[in-house]
Amino acid sequence: PTWWLGIFYISIIYAIVYGSVYHVVDPTSQAALYEEELEQAEELWPAPDAEAVAAAGQGPEAIAAGQEIYTANCVACHKADLSGGIGPNLVDEEWIHGGGYDDIVKTITEGVPEKGMLSWGPILGPEKIAQVTAYIQSEGS
Repeated sequence: PTWWLGIFYISIIYAIVYGSVYHVVDPTSQAALYEEELEQAEELWPAPDAEAVAAAGQGPEAIAAGQEIYTANCVACHKADLSGGIGPNLVDEEWIHGGGYDDIVKTITEGVPEKGMLSWGPILGPEKIAQVTAYIQSEGS
């Protein structure tokens, strides 16, 4: 039928126009757009200053506050005793992403998307991240 041929020819013309505009006239790649969005996010939520984070996570008050934050946010994956479940064990000798203070802060702040851990940096902020880190280190080995 002629109406079917008309739709067929229109779709061919559309494909040619779309392909030439998308790939030739404006070849902005998805990777470039992603990098641009990352830069914008870094401007909105800059990485916390390591010295400020370390200063915020000192003392028994910080450890107690870190325990509350851990209980509210981390227990589902790491269990209440930090022995791990969905997430890794936080009290053994083997740390996947490093067990030092800076390593723990980085892991909490940036998350581990390939393992399912989201980025807690924008959610918690530097002070709470320091408190959770102090709690994890106080309970860990």
